[in-house]
Amino acid sequence: MSAAILRHPAYIEWPADPRDRLPLTPWDARSIAEAVGGIASHDFQVAGVEMDSRDVINGDLFIALKGEAMDGHRFLDKAFANGAAGAIVDRAVDWPHILVEDTTAALEALARAARSRVEATIIGVTGSVGKTGVKEAIFASLERASRGAAHRSTRSYNNHVGVPLSLARMPARSRFAIFEMGMNHAGEIADLTAQVRPHVAVITTIAPAHIENLGSMDAIAAAKAEIFAGLEPGGTAVIPADSEHSAALERAARDVGARVVSFGRARSADVRLLDAIPSANGGSLVTCEFPEGRLCYTVAEPGDHWVINSLAVMAAVRAAGGDMAAAGLALAEMGGLKGRGARHGIAVPGGKALLIDESYNANPASMRATLAQLGQTPSGRRIAVLGSMKELGDFGPQFHAALAEPVLAADVDYALLVGDEMAALAQELGKPQSPVLGKPFAWAHCQTADEAIGLLEDFGVVAGDAVLVKGSNSVGLGRLVDHFTRAS
Repeated sequence: MSAAILRHPAYIEWPADPRDRLPLTPWDARSIAEAVGGIASHDFQVAGVEMDSRDVINGDLFIALKGEAMDGHRFLDKAFANGAAGAIVDRAVDWPHILVEDTTAALEALARAARSRVEATIIGVTGSVGKTGVKEAIFASLERASRGAAHRSTRSYNNHVGVPLSLARMPARSRFAIFEMGMNHAGEIADLTAQVRPHVAVITTIAPAHIENLGSMDAIAAAKAEIFAGLEPGGTAVIPADSEHSAALERAARDVGARVVSFGRARSADVRLLDAIPSANGGSLVTCEFPEGRLCYTVAEPGDHWVINSLAVMAAVRAAGGDMAAAGLALAEMGGLKGRGARHGIAVPGGKALLIDESYNANPASMRATLAQLGQTPSGRRIAVLGSMKELGDFGPQFHAALAEPVLAADVDYALLVGDEMAALAQELGKPQSPVLGKPFAWAHCQTADEAIGLLEDFGVVAGDAVLVKGSNSVGLGRLVDHFTRAS
């Protein structure tokens, strides 16, 4: 850059951003040691933070966490071989490190320091269904509008380890940050939201996920509403207007002094769906209304559930002071996440078939939503590979049996049921059924993903078929997805 340009008034008077004073790298040895109360062995800077040595890349800080069955110190060699710049450890080692008494406590302290130093608008997301997709969509929306100054928790890092890790990774210069919070017991989200301290807290929906541990839908709603307890003063609670629990969620939000913004089809919704027209590519053209006006945008993800998810995204972006038009563009460009709606064209006899990968998670609400999506998917035949829904406890048999209705409504040609819990659905499908438009309906039940691979191969997927793969992650249907996509 020439000296003349540097002297130009337009350059000299360029608006200063206070964030420019903050470091570009997330942490250095001194700031880490100060944050965690540890002792630094060397000077070093880090570009990221990791707890899994397999995921470490050049410049990362590796935190050697200790659990009941695993000690991260065993993997220090691997972490530094992969390029770690330093580590947080509870014993002296030969590599650059920060020495602390407890590495888990150090991670939590680093997270607190990261949260304290930013001036970003923080968004927390929870819900029984859709929280990862909504989190990713909010991030894409704010990332576009902020020109790269948005941060979010990656993957499904939403628990007592994933949340502080995601906070510790947050760049000091972030303008927006979005964190996902999950739970399977009461009190867990309360602990997480106290760490995140969001300005905007989003609940996507209330559904019978983890009902085995919580006992009732009311208890699930109360557990999700814990996210409001961590809201910063003057914060905003974003809630689903169409939920039967919306009144309880609103009361919980107002009890902590939050401003409430609702989304959905209900006339009372602050961000309200006016119209949704299916588009040729499988998505939807959505028109929504909010206090300042109306917005028409495209949602690339197929299914009615994503129409509603998009309203939650718009409500959150609006509450965070983001650009709703940019959010509409981001929603139009989003593709499905691995295990959460990713679509694959797989090579089969005669050409290509569509495989919809929903193998990461399943509960009664998401099962119904994805089966409805399958029913709307143009195809020669519709095949549903359905794995057990976990953590339903004594409610499991009735929830599994109730899937017979959406399976038949989706006009499924072949249903492949995987796992012990699916015996209830198998029994229901085995009852005499009136034919659906005279179309024959076949199904099979097996115990494992490997058996399912063999049965699906025996059935024979052909060109023009649409195959939905949906189940709880522990069923292992991701292996079936990998098997059929690997060859394509």
